[in-house]
Amino acid sequence: MAGMPISHDDGPDLSTVWLRVFLEVARHGSFTGAARTLGWTQSAVSRQISSLESALDGAQLFDRLPRGVRLTEAGRVLVPHAEAVTESLHGARRELAALRELTYGHVQFGAFPTADSALVPRTLAAFRHRHPGIRLSREEGLTPRLLDRLASGHLHLAIVSTTGRAPLDAYELHHLLDESLYVAVPAGHPLAGQGPVRLAQLADADWISGTPRPEGTLLEAALREGFRPRVAHVVGEWTAKEGYVAAGLGVTLVPALAADSVRPDVALLPVLDEGTPARAVYAATMRGRSLPPATRAFLGVLTEEAARIGSSAAPVA
Repeated sequence: MAGMPISHDDGPDLSTVWLRVFLEVARHGSFTGAARTLGWTQSAVSRQISSLESALDGAQLFDRLPRGVRLTEAGRVLVPHAEAVTESLHGARRELAALRELTYGHVQFGAFPTADSALVPRTLAAFRHRHPGIRLSREEGLTPRLLDRLASGHLHLAIVSTTGRAPLDAYELHHLLDESLYVAVPAGHPLAGQGPVRLAQLADADWISGTPRPEGTLLEAALREGFRPRVAHVVGEWTAKEGYVAAGLGVTLVPALAADSVRPDVALLPVLDEGTPARAVYAATMRGRSLPPATRAFLGVLTEEAARIGSSAAPVA
């Protein structure tokens, strides 16, 4: 029946239903007026007040008059506390509704550097347009560090890749796209404009890489082609690598996510991947950890933008 009190064990906790009824009775000065506002019977209101008085060690909150009721001193003491509790509850409900309706919230996510070329900015722009009230915080890092940050609770979501042999099996993985590779060569290179290549065709080239060893990097693909690339220059930033390539100091691998931002004096040669993508890109979340509504919405937009990028990429024959 409407208006029945919340079940309680014996103890100090007070039902917010009791406090709401108490404030309505105090406002109307009668059980009848409170019952009309609440849509209850007068007897149900009376029972709520009696339950509240019992929970308060028998404190009498109202004097029962021939016509209506009047707050006792104990009742007047209780009023501001009851108002504070009910207002706090209303505030909590408003904030929960805002989270649910995506007008309030905070998404903390991380991404590996190449994702910042296109995937992350496109996702941010689309998400901000749809949900301007959600605050976004982004971290950049390599996949192993991002996974550590995710596991420690500092991130809600991490955009990661299979490069680097990070242990992805401990996480909930949401597939975003499979990424192909390009070899960046100087615009005047003999292979420029001649279509897809095998990495083995560049076995004798000087290579520019972020680390001196190919293991755990994109250049590990060369090992599968049967040769160990000669890393002539160790350069971390993509723009710097392109500068080295343009100057004729070597060649480098460029993942598809970074291909759109390559400078005009550098040519990109698609790498034949024999049906096996160079790497997969995922949004990682923690297994068993519920996602806030804003993070679920962000994941949805991220997946949409990844699908657009994947569908617009030129297929490698």
